[in-house]
Amino acid sequence: MITQQKNSVKARSNASSGEVANFIREYKKTRWSPNSERIGKPDSLSAWYSIEDMENFLNLVKARGGDGIRFYYGAYPEDYAAKPEYAGRQTLAPVGTRSKITETGTIANKDIYYPQNGRLRILSGTNPGQVCPPACPPPSEGGMGDLGITIVDKGDKGMIII
Repeated sequence: MITQQKNSVKARSNASSGEVANFIREYKKTRWSPNSERIGKPDSLSAWYSIEDMENFLNLVKARGGDGIRFYYGAYPEDYAAKPEYAGRQTLAPVGTRSKITETGTIANKDIYYPQNGRLRILSGTNPGQVCPPACPPPSEGGMGDLGITIVDKGDKGMIII
């Protein structure tokens, strides 16, 4: 019999700025550029969610016994009528998860499903997130420029975008 301790699964510490820049650069080179060419317009590079939306989702996950979130990569259908400017672009779909130690002793993070109206539904978060592009300011207004930005917090002197 395997006993499970109710501790959260620890993730590693935050990635460094250099790691993040390398991840984004590699993504642009290997995924974003071919995706954009294939769909005939700039594909999304990010999805934004408000802190309030994320906190509400985290509380919902916790209330259903969850201890994590998995972000699935997804794409809007070509005929997405709710926001036609998102059609064909990629997005993220957050899903609540619960960790479980398997019989072999490995940790498995399982998606949470719950019953509703006689059907099982996946515990998903806010979607759509605000995907960029198209929902980002143009370079002339401090937007993405060369599709990468850095925000520098200067304390009482505000922030600058580089």
